[in-house]
Amino acid sequence: MSTAIAEATADRPAVAVLPLAITAVGVATPAGLGLEALGRAVGDGIPGHAEEVLGDETPPPRPVRTVPDLRTAELIGRKGVRHLDRTTQLGLVACRLALDAQAEPMGERTGVVLGTSTGSIRSSSEYSMETLRQERPYLVNPSLFPNTVMNCAAGQIAIRHGLRGVNATLAGGHLAGVQALRYARNALRQGHADRLLVGGVEEFSAQGAWGWHRSGALDAEAPVGEGAAVLVVEPQAAALAAGRPALARVLACETGFAPRDGLAEGLASVVGTALRRSGKIPGEVTTVSLGCTGRTGLDRVEERALGLALGGALPGQTVRVKETVGECFSADGVLQIAAVLGLWQHEGRTRGGTAVVTSLSGDGLVGCAVIDMADPLG
Repeated sequence: MSTAIAEATADRPAVAVLPLAITAVGVATPAGLGLEALGRAVGDGIPGHAEEVLGDETPPPRPVRTVPDLRTAELIGRKGVRHLDRTTQLGLVACRLALDAQAEPMGERTGVVLGTSTGSIRSSSEYSMETLRQERPYLVNPSLFPNTVMNCAAGQIAIRHGLRGVNATLAGGHLAGVQALRYARNALRQGHADRLLVGGVEEFSAQGAWGWHRSGALDAEAPVGEGAAVLVVEPQAAALAAGRPALARVLACETGFAPRDGLAEGLASVVGTALRRSGKIPGEVTTVSLGCTGRTGLDRVEERALGLALGGALPGQTVRVKETVGECFSADGVLQIAAVLGLWQHEGRTRGGTAVVTSLSGDGLVGCAVIDMADPLG
């Protein structure tokens, strides 16, 4: 998207969309389990847990952030847990926390939309290595294979919680969170589900950490992390009719593409479109949640884009969740939203907040979501 294309896009009328209510959030991060722990860590500037999740491979010499005390069996039951990889366990725990925050059962027409990159990088890598290490006819343990499938986590979440609505996994990398929200909005509008669990999950693995380390895509001191965040979303009108209080509303979520030399302009254009769809003006934005913290060069591009979109300067509250949780790739977008909600909760804010959550990929994908504090009176 060149500057000219960005300007042309900005001139188009943006059709308003129906808001989605966020009625519960479940998170498992290096700050601990639950939204309160994340909000406190982000608000107080506390780095997350720094201890490697040991496997067969040695990680690179760089900082890490991992989820402490992941009591999977305690939270979801012991049956079948032994064969689940860490990606699936993180997703299941985050979903359990979100479901436990609901005052009533979710119902069979609840679905799952999960953002990812390639599923579990560790599981795929280890399974591939086993095919080389074992004697012919390559006696690989078949119980390892399900974890290599990209939609393993979303499938397990639905099976274990009896959720029979739409079930989807979106491989969007850094844009996975925004893409999952867009997919959820369309699925709800088309009647494929009544409510949806929308999340992102990324595990720490030595294989993934080496990829970041060798690529040079992260600053030298930027930690590699892991985490999972899940939002329970439904149409705002349905939540109001059922008397379910909302923590916040998703007003818009937009994605686009821009060439490398036009990333800032492309992201600014997408933010402008999202604000117009939301019925907001730049001066109403109180918070931005950044997705490129620690990513070489792109952090400056992201801030420049927001400056272009918001009239020259960032608002008073800038949330950098990666300072707490590290680089979490496909979980970034939903973790950014969870960080905003956790921080607002930590501050005791009950109304008046509007946040822009941005996502940016070096290969040209740009996206953002606009959320605001739900009016307790509807």
